Amino acid sequence: MNAPQERIVAPAAKPRVIPRAEHTISRSHILPNALRVLYRLKDAGFQGFLVGGCVRDLLLGMEPKDFDVATDALPEQVKRLFRNCRLVGRRFRLAHVFFGQEIIEVATFRAASAPSQGEEPLADADPEDGEAPELDEPDLDESQLDEPELRAAPAEAAPVQAFAREARPPLHADSERRFDETGRILRDNVYGTIDEDVWRRDFTANSLYYNIADFSIWDYVGGMEDIAARRLRLIGEPETRFREDPVRMLRAARFEAKLGFEIDRQTAEPVGTLRELLAGVPPARLFDEMLKLFLTGHGAKSLEVLRRRGLLAQLLPSVDAYLASHSGGLVEQLLLKGLANTDARAAAGRPLTPTFLLALLLYGPIAEIIESMPPEKWHELSAIVEACDRAVRNAQAHLAIPRRFSLGLSEMFALQPRLEHPSGRRALRLLTHPRFRAAYDLLLLRAELGLASPEMARWWTQVQEVPHEEQGNMADALSQRTGPRPERSRTGRRRRRGRRGPRAS
Repeated sequence: MNAPQERIVAPAAKPRVIPRAEHTISRSHILPNALRVLYRLKDAGFQGFLVGGCVRDLLLGMEPKDFDVATDALPEQVKRLFRNCRLVGRRFRLAHVFFGQEIIEVATFRAASAPSQGEEPLADADPEDGEAPELDEPDLDESQLDEPELRAAPAEAAPVQAFAREARPPLHADSERRFDETGRILRDNVYGTIDEDVWRRDFTANSLYYNIADFSIWDYVGGMEDIAARRLRLIGEPETRFREDPVRMLRAARFEAKLGFEIDRQTAEPVGTLRELLAGVPPARLFDEMLKLFLTGHGAKSLEVLRRRGLLAQLLPSVDAYLASHSGGLVEQLLLKGLANTDARAAAGRPLTPTFLLALLLYGPIAEIIESMPPEKWHELSAIVEACDRAVRNAQAHLAIPRRFSLGLSEMFALQPRLEHPSGRRALRLLTHPRFRAAYDLLLLRAELGLASPEMARWWTQVQEVPHEEQGNMADALSQRTGPRPERSRTGRRRRRGRRGPRAS
């Protein structure tokens, strides 16, 4: 039995301050606009820190996706510093500073009673803001991008300038809480200090603060050691922290897949008994977490981790059940191959769509629903669309799938028979269909595994590469090879012999 102190990672009262000479983060690797925000906060007398995943990724030699800033300035004070700023969020106010398409998120230090990280809904722009704000890009001296001479850093945190602080109220004076008639918190702006803010972080590796004042790193929880050991540990007692926010279990799985970190034994231990708590998480938040798991470059590994940790059954139970009953089958191979292709696209910076991801994940459940119908209906368009709708409805019991994605999924599957059995020159109209590219990619994937005709996949590849005039000749030649169009049944639907629908094995 582990002693309680061995199970809990509690933040120290004072941070370990790691001077610039003892870490690898260079300002030349930090987004210039993030530096602009940090320097303006510093020049106005506020504290400015990079915090979270960006600090972790910089230490690992990775390129951060986002650069988030934490400060002791209140959101309204941040907005006064930047004309190109909007305040967003209802439960906890955040400042978004806009530089064209780039957004630097600035959060005020939170107190221990503030909402859990990630608990707030997606940011909503203030209705009074109206049009997009004017860009206000403060000058950034080129010397601020260069490395300072390596010199001994102060033994403790540098004092914060005070000229701006005297004019502002105490941190907690601007805090406010509002509730609806049921007692649910609508707004919970409880601000605090950096010493309190560290409790709002989840994992030690995500809890490092890079101080723009002297380029040091502040570490309250041993995050530097855990990053060096490639170890993922929760701050605080693991079971308590997972109960506070069950999504932390999915975040742990995501970081395990993305970073290749090993989840600490004490952190992983409660997952088996607490994973059912994910049923109480809002479906919209679970959908957002699913996209982060599968569309950020490590989808294949995420699937493996989710299955091993028993979390896929909570996120997509129909997918987990299908994979368990058809282990190693063609559909599982299709899913793994499709996720690997998606990861390659993410690595190349190419666009990704949740619609195609849903097609991969729900392929097995859709095929299973189709094959539960009478065989004579397997290849009917109405049966395919019905199967897609049922599979999506089952998934929506856990995930809030937006309608535009569910409709796109149905269109992708409905196009498969038309791609496999093109009817003369009319089939060329499919080239302009909004879902053609996604449906074509699915056809290629199916053909690679023998679930569709490789010959037709090659034909559609070639027809996209030739001039418009030649496309018609290719369609005519194909019609002569495949014979007359299928006759219609008494119900008015065409009878196609040998048509391949989504097949489970």
